[in-house]
Amino acid sequence: MPFEPFTDANAAVARLQEIFESNAAFLRDAFRAFLAGEIPEGRVRACYPEIRIVTATHSRVDSRLAYGFVSGPGVHSTSVTRPDLFTEYLKEQIELLVRNHDVPVEIGTGDRPIPLHFAFYDGTHVEGAAEVLQRPLADVFDLPDLSVLDDAIVNGTFEAAPGQPRPLAPFTAPRVDYSLHRLQHYTATAAEHFQNYVILTNYQFYMDEFCRLAKELLADPHSGYTQFIEPGNVVTRAGEPEPADGDRSVRLPQMPAYHLARAGQSGITMINIGVGPSNAKTITDHVAVLRPHAWLMLGHCAGLRNSQQLGDYVLAHGYVREDHVLDADLPAWVPIPPLAEVQVALEKAVEEVTGYAGYELKRVMRTGTVASIDNRNWELRDHREPVQRFSQSRAIALDMESATIAANGFRFRVPYGTLLCVSDKPLHGELKLPGMATDFYKRQVAQHLKIGILSMEKLRAMPRERLHSRKLRSFAETAFQ
Repeated sequence: MPFEPFTDANAAVARLQEIFESNAAFLRDAFRAFLAGEIPEGRVRACYPEIRIVTATHSRVDSRLAYGFVSGPGVHSTSVTRPDLFTEYLKEQIELLVRNHDVPVEIGTGDRPIPLHFAFYDGTHVEGAAEVLQRPLADVFDLPDLSVLDDAIVNGTFEAAPGQPRPLAPFTAPRVDYSLHRLQHYTATAAEHFQNYVILTNYQFYMDEFCRLAKELLADPHSGYTQFIEPGNVVTRAGEPEPADGDRSVRLPQMPAYHLARAGQSGITMINIGVGPSNAKTITDHVAVLRPHAWLMLGHCAGLRNSQQLGDYVLAHGYVREDHVLDADLPAWVPIPPLAEVQVALEKAVEEVTGYAGYELKRVMRTGTVASIDNRNWELRDHREPVQRFSQSRAIALDMESATIAANGFRFRVPYGTLLCVSDKPLHGELKLPGMATDFYKRQVAQHLKIGILSMEKLRAMPRERLHSRKLRSFAETAFQ
């Protein structure tokens, strides 16, 4: 069937939905028949829908825009998955393309196969069929292909072959599908519950406090929050005392996520990513496909200056990247700039929650460089050499996740920020020990989290085009945000 032109975004998204649902259902039905012993003669294949736009001019669009336009004349296209999940996002991107280029987008079925696993949204275990029927699935169905799951587009290393379209979006449909399934695996919540404002932390204390504050906000009829979703897709709706849906698991998942939902996915998701840069990269690699409007790191750090006190805040405006997990994707020489909109939102939130302002704010918060390392027990080495580097960099705090989260935000074009709380001062004899840490957590976590939530509410109030900064865009960008 040929591609059809659309100038109406609603109609275009409806067509994407029709193609995807039809093709995914075809695969699910064929798999069920396969399980029943109906072995097809040939290969069973269905493909993702595709959006493409054809432009013929180098004419510049509004130079203030950060996204919503293609980089030059030619054909630009992207495969699409789960239009039901990305409805509002797709409508916005298509509306911007049509408005900025005054040409229709074209919708049709592309040539990229839907892997069988991704036709099932809930992670149905399909490998068992091969064991029962003693027939490799790959003989009949398309399976996930790592060669089309890479991040070459967002890394800026993708080069279209001669005569091939250039990418229209930062992720291909298989790459998105892969992350949607991984998110459910790591967080025990379905992708549709994730909100556009994401707080990441490295302590369960913060999650416990988030649950408490979320339920308070949910009980407030003026807050705008409508649901609270916990691991196991346990849903509590505003005005209802007990959860109405879901299955609370006995054990927490590896990175439990909680979602304080609002209309239009404009609420707050909070994830306990655990400790270390590998976890930080893993979860942000997957959250990024949802195209959130911002993510923040709220956690603890080691204060490196003797003038700091336990409980002081650190607002990062630069990063020393010794985490190493992104070296192959984003070289360490790439600067990670502070984003003014996020920095201002965080600082204003600290002022409002603590009651300090102006010069007085320096009593409880310091702005500076945060160093992130991949060795939690760096203190056990001869630490003169790392301490010298930290001093040369003017670092004021040390942790294991913040630089990774900020760097991945930069890489994925997701606005990012970091507000840490000093929980120990190892260079000055104040180590993180159980008794001291417990008292600190009780005193400081609630205030820190209130600041994080208020920061997100300030970012939500900003115009979208202001939050998504041009600083995050490279020379030849994809049109989609």
